[in-house]
Amino acid sequence: MPAKTLMVQGTASSVGKSLLATALCRYFRQQGLSVAPFKAVNMALNSFVTPDGREIGRSQAAQAEACGLEPAAEMNPLLLKCEPGRVQVVLLGRVVGSMTASEYDKAFDGFRPAVSGALEKLRSSYDLVVLEGMGSPVEVNLKRKDAANMEMARLARAPVLLVGDIDKGGVFASLVGTLELFEPADRARVKGLVINKFRGGKKTLEPGLEFLRQKTGVPVLGVLPYLSDVGMAEEDSAALGESPAAPSGPVTVAVLRFPHLSNFDEFKPLERTPGLGLRYVQSTQEAQGADLVILPGTKATVADLHWLRSRGFDALLKERAKNGQPVLGICGGYQMLGRVIEDPAHVESGESHVEGLGLLPVSTRFETGKVTAQVEARGAGRSLLTEEGQNLKAYEIHMGRVERNGARGFLKIAFRNGQAVEEEDGAVDGAVLGTLLHGLLENEPVRISLVSGLAQKRGLELPAWSYSKEADYDRLADMARRNLDTAALHQIVGL
Repeated sequence: MPAKTLMVQGTASSVGKSLLATALCRYFRQQGLSVAPFKAVNMALNSFVTPDGREIGRSQAAQAEACGLEPAAEMNPLLLKCEPGRVQVVLLGRVVGSMTASEYDKAFDGFRPAVSGALEKLRSSYDLVVLEGMGSPVEVNLKRKDAANMEMARLARAPVLLVGDIDKGGVFASLVGTLELFEPADRARVKGLVINKFRGGKKTLEPGLEFLRQKTGVPVLGVLPYLSDVGMAEEDSAALGESPAAPSGPVTVAVLRFPHLSNFDEFKPLERTPGLGLRYVQSTQEAQGADLVILPGTKATVADLHWLRSRGFDALLKERAKNGQPVLGICGGYQMLGRVIEDPAHVESGESHVEGLGLLPVSTRFETGKVTAQVEARGAGRSLLTEEGQNLKAYEIHMGRVERNGARGFLKIAFRNGQAVEEEDGAVDGAVLGTLLHGLLENEPVRISLVSGLAQKRGLELPAWSYSKEADYDRLADMARRNLDTAALHQIVGL
């Protein structure tokens, strides 16, 4: 018997679909069901690698964790990663091409069987599949190509919860307007409305909730509070502008907010570290005085390297290196720190040769093959991030191959996608270090080593602190339990 289904759609992007879907995944798992997440199409630069080396959106990986599952490509069969003027298309975890908008439109129908097949595979394996929509489900100009919203609801025969964000303002108009733009059959699938990111007392909302019931005939399933301290992965950097400021503290970390910033969710544990202030910066003034400057991952290394230079960060970084002030490059940021970036096949840009910052003795050459892997590694000598022999887990997502040119590494990769290997990773030169590995800071010993090392440079000792994603997922489930009509929710799902 196919799994039961429930779909979360939203009136717009960033209204809280991922958060609610994650909360429901955990909640229904706590009810004793086997649950799996599904998002047909995801446009995101935050991605993750499955145990078999496939790439999916980071939010679906988090939802899999909330379900107690290893992430799988079927949970996000179509992932779109924006590049300058193009989009990289990842189908069932593998890159199938880099396309213009018109090329993608022409190819789209060919992707549909893989998307529907992925959904059916999940439905045959679990008790419940929680589907998540994408953006707004009523973009009338995109209706034929919108396989992420009502097309999936129809295919899965899924009841739909429609989420609106009251913190942005206009939530009543957004909910009513979205319902009005649905075709009648699709509108009938909407079984409950959810208002998200509410900061006040619910009593003040009652006239509005009654208006929604009278105007739409759809029950309001609940009002969710604004959550500022749950470390949920965001899908793109637009959400950074909505995030509350990270805790301030005597130790500061500045992350360059590249135009094509990717995988910045790996800094979530730092955002929540007491005594540490993390900020995303776009000017050298914002980065002044930071104890550490991080060049993060990017989907457009060359373009963002030019952006970095146009903002004067090259001079700032060279001055930091000269003065022994720490600089860390991750993936694309690591490649920028090297001597040169070669792209003879124009895999990533129209430039064949670009000079790097020259702060590490490494060179990068872009190739058509993409490396996506989960890795197990250990520290190879003491560094700002690692101790000798320290075990850690991380992942790789990159196109460029980095030649280390005799540079001293600080990591040794022992397993890649479960296969034993012996490879060095990373490079260190004075206070500058870089690595191709994402997710290092999600390893508590690495995070402790970094934060305590930065604090010691200031003669400080920060309090011990532990970060638990599992506790965050439990908090989300508790939020759903306390603020949604769970009896009505169970009835909607058919439990």
